[in-house]
Amino acid sequence: MAVKNKYIDIKVTFMHKLKRGILVTLEGIDGAGKSTLATLLSNYLAQDNIDHLLTKEPGGSLLGQQLRTMLHNNTVSMCPKAEFLLFAADRAQHMHDIVLPALAKHTLVLSDRMADSSLAYQGYGRGVDKHMIKTVNTWIMENHEPDIVFYIQIPVKIALDRITKRGNVNHFEQHSSFLEKVDQGFKALFAEKKNVVFIDGSQNPKDVASTLYNHVKDLLCKQQLQ
Repeated sequence: MAVKNKYIDIKVTFMHKLKRGILVTLEGIDGAGKSTLATLLSNYLAQDNIDHLLTKEPGGSLLGQQLRTMLHNNTVSMCPKAEFLLFAADRAQHMHDIVLPALAKHTLVLSDRMADSSLAYQGYGRGVDKHMIKTVNTWIMENHEPDIVFYIQIPVKIALDRITKRGNVNHFEQHSSFLEKVDQGFKALFAEKKNVVFIDGSQNPKDVASTLYNHVKDLLCKQQLQ
């Protein structure tokens, strides 16, 4: 019988909470399927009664919801630095209101995008100083790094086809040349990072989510438990 708020694995039953919170992020270009995969992964975690929090950037906080609307539906010209600072403001509120309190309660936090997206989109895509982006992100996140990053890889052409079928295209998704820069940015950014798992996002979403879940369970099994 399932017990509420206990970590339950197919092979290992977690009878206590983790000694610390765990931060898991999903990254990749628009159209890679991150939001769908985050929801499916959350469903897998919930089915096994693994206590977790599903959130996103931008828009994870109340202020972030307003900033998300400004960023995705803006009708005025915005310089790259201003764009990054709006994302930074969203991230600051998100960390303050949602992520840090959850981590302090030893919760697994699952976020659809985080700091790496700013480096790929505003750093590599818009040409904003990458060192400055890293400095601001470190300050905002209070030196927290994701325990694991799932980098959902997909060819830009397939991503654009998905975006077109989805409709309601925002200005980050309109130009293939921009997404190509972002795609190359993610690849360069993650080339030497040890906390990144490369995932083929062109496969069946349920199969991909199952792969993500297995990685998360492995991570949980490695944690020291109280």
